[in-house]
Amino acid sequence: MAQLSERPQTSFSFKKAYANWRYRSGLDPLSYLFRLGTLLFFLLFFGVPILWLFVTPTKTHKGLNEIAPLAIGQWSNVVDSWTRLMNYNSGIVRIWAWNSVWYVVVALALCLIITIPAGYLLANVNIKGRKLLLWATLILMLLPSDAAVLPMYMELYLMRLINSPWAVILPAGFAPFAVYLTYTYYKTVMPRDIVDAAKVDGCSDLTMFWHIGLPLAQSIIAMLLFTQFATLWNGFFAASIFLESDRLKTLPVGVWVMAQQTGALNPNPSAYGKVLLLRPDMATISVITVLPVIIIFLISQRFIVRAATAGAIQGE
Repeated sequence: MAQLSERPQTSFSFKKAYANWRYRSGLDPLSYLFRLGTLLFFLLFFGVPILWLFVTPTKTHKGLNEIAPLAIGQWSNVVDSWTRLMNYNSGIVRIWAWNSVWYVVVALALCLIITIPAGYLLANVNIKGRKLLLWATLILMLLPSDAAVLPMYMELYLMRLINSPWAVILPAGFAPFAVYLTYTYYKTVMPRDIVDAAKVDGCSDLTMFWHIGLPLAQSIIAMLLFTQFATLWNGFFAASIFLESDRLKTLPVGVWVMAQQTGALNPNPSAYGKVLLLRPDMATISVITVLPVIIIFLISQRFIVRAATAGAIQGE
């Protein structure tokens, strides 16, 4: 009777396991653990405060010190905070929110109308002084925005636009970073051969921009939509300097005004003597201020992926 041969037992080998790990991940275990630890650190460092901000409106003022920081309270506390916010200064929060919306929408439209043609022009049209314009755009992009506040204020003052919505909207149309980003984008997705071929076919610069450059701008428009929206929506310095009337202020400036006037962040709120807003109320208005940026980011991300996918399919 033939004796069945036993299968050789494979012993565990650290060398083979290490080689398999390097092949699958492309990293050694120490580098992988270091990167994982770094990501977890930043996730906790930035994620926990944001999570705390979103759960704070569900608590009472006393409950912030009595229950766990990330514990969820009751929905009725959110309703109470909302009621106090709407009653603050005869409902001026609604005016601030509306100001932020229409300021940003008009400024964003103005920025895109200026930025997309300017970036296309610098990338694909040979004009005199093109290099000088590029250098000026780069220098202005690196210049701190606070350094231009005084000249901008004097210019707007001479134009009699101080304390008007246009004092915030018009400067927003001038975005050197957006112009340079658009220039770099067109240099990448629109090779010189396409431009030369279109000119040989008799296309003018305007026709080429309308039929070639603008359809290719979906991804950069989506990117600028998010970056410029976040910059304009969260803009605090210009709105606090150029807008003097409380009814013209934006929501981020309004949050600062509320924190200063009501004593919500002060141990002795009664010293302010106006409408009493509690700390959960300030967390609620902060969540309202942050939500539009998150929504625009999600929408822009979807359009960026869709535009990139469509371009890849057409390029096959």
